[in-house]
Amino acid sequence: MHCWLRLLILPVLFLAAVAQADENLPKILIADPYIELHTGPGRGYPVFHVSERGQEVEIIKRRTDWFMVRTSRGVEGWVPREQMLATLAPTGESLDLDEPARENYMSRRWQGGVMAGDFSGASLISVFGGYAFSDNLSIELTLNHMPGEFTSAYSATLGLMHVFVPEWRASPYFTLGTGVIHIEPRTTLVEAEDRTDQIGYVGGGVQFYLTRRFMLRTEYRKDIIFTSRDDNEEVDEWKYIGFAFFF
Repeated sequence: MHCWLRLLILPVLFLAAVAQADENLPKILIADPYIELHTGPGRGYPVFHVSERGQEVEIIKRRTDWFMVRTSRGVEGWVPREQMLATLAPTGESLDLDEPARENYMSRRWQGGVMAGDFSGASLISVFGGYAFSDNLSIELTLNHMPGEFTSAYSATLGLMHVFVPEWRASPYFTLGTGVIHIEPRTTLVEAEDRTDQIGYVGGGVQFYLTRRFMLRTEYRKDIIFTSRDDNEEVDEWKYIGFAFFF
């Protein structure tokens, strides 16, 4: 008997908790003639619903410049920031949508950018892109070009990046991965063949949140090139400065 009673009470408690959470959602009033609700957080998602002036909507969550809202009829959709700026607080005052640096930064999933530095004495130009599985863990693809006086090299690596304290404006991180490197000798005095070898790396760096969708990054990697010869090569890879954006 007690078991059945618990089964009946648990759903009721769950529904009550959901209702209480909904009551705590911030509410706004539409001041413009209407706002458009998109099916997703982006211009590429179609408009499927329009809410008119004077209606009250709830803000469920934010993803960078897009807000997920729920109308009084229970319709949920995404509204761009510029339309949200034309809404009002329930008190009739203008809605405060100052840039929430931490919310934008913490809600990021995709990011990409460019970096420049030094690869064992040669110039280094790097392009990278990544996806965050969580606030701490992400996967990143990096493409490097190392133009030198006697050789030119290219590399592609795939690795994991762990951010230790993601809520900090300046967040240190650890990175580990592998890939391939292709080296093309430029000298004509001695005939040399192109080389393609496997590469592994371990490193760390700091990413600094600037504003809106932009970050600065600096990074160091210890690279190990697994050559076909008996000895492997160790290379210091410094990326002194980089610029990244996220969405």
